[in-house]
Amino acid sequence: MPFRSAMISVVIPTLNCEQSLAPTLAALIPAAVDGFVREVIVVDGGSTDRTLLVAENAGVDIIETSAGRGHQLRAGAKRARFPWLLFLHTGTELAPGWDQVAANFMVKVDTGRIPQSAAAFRFRLMDEGWRPRLVEQAVGLRCAILRLTCGDQGLLIPRGLYDQIGGFSEQSLMEDLDVARRLGRRRLRILAADALTSSTGEARNGWAKRPLRNEACLALYAAGFSPQRLAWMYPRAERNAAALDTRERPTLP
Repeated sequence: MPFRSAMISVVIPTLNCEQSLAPTLAALIPAAVDGFVREVIVVDGGSTDRTLLVAENAGVDIIETSAGRGHQLRAGAKRARFPWLLFLHTGTELAPGWDQVAANFMVKVDTGRIPQSAAAFRFRLMDEGWRPRLVEQAVGLRCAILRLTCGDQGLLIPRGLYDQIGGFSEQSLMEDLDVARRLGRRRLRILAADALTSSTGEARNGWAKRPLRNEACLALYAAGFSPQRLAWMYPRAERNAAALDTRERPTLP
């Protein structure tokens, strides 16, 4: 393992995700044993299932706060003690070898070989077949052209750069795209390591429907629509998970 000039604090926002939290944490164990991941902070937004029990049994740090993914991510970053931050969604499992790739990137940033930058991982779905591969290609194309990454890809960022861009906003939806947009193409890289995500949501909502919806939301968001105005495009379950008040349908600006 290469020299590591910095170590990582991992921040994971949760809300009723007892099934998906454990695999996300398990994928971090080798890096934690090696001393690369020095702390894991679970920021819970008021779970009513066994999410907190899973976190407690894993021995991670726990913050309980109000719901809202952007708010939760900000709270976790504020508590983090180490100079590199890794933000992860539950249900995302970093593939073996991610820490080697991340460490190489961090050393280059810390030694000035590349400018201050953040990084995300390659988006991969766990299922077999051509439809998951099609979704992966669409996400990969978007990342290559626009450098707009989603939360399922994680975000690895030095504390100084995180503070410089103002951190995550308090918005409950598309907070990941907001940060990617503020970082810009030159300060956001895609690492040659995979972030594996369950395709349950894609299969449940339709392989074509969900990616098209996501890309439409991305285009409208880039055009200046607020997350509140785009929230009606998301199923009720996803809106509730993001703790976003969508009692009024959006109107055009």
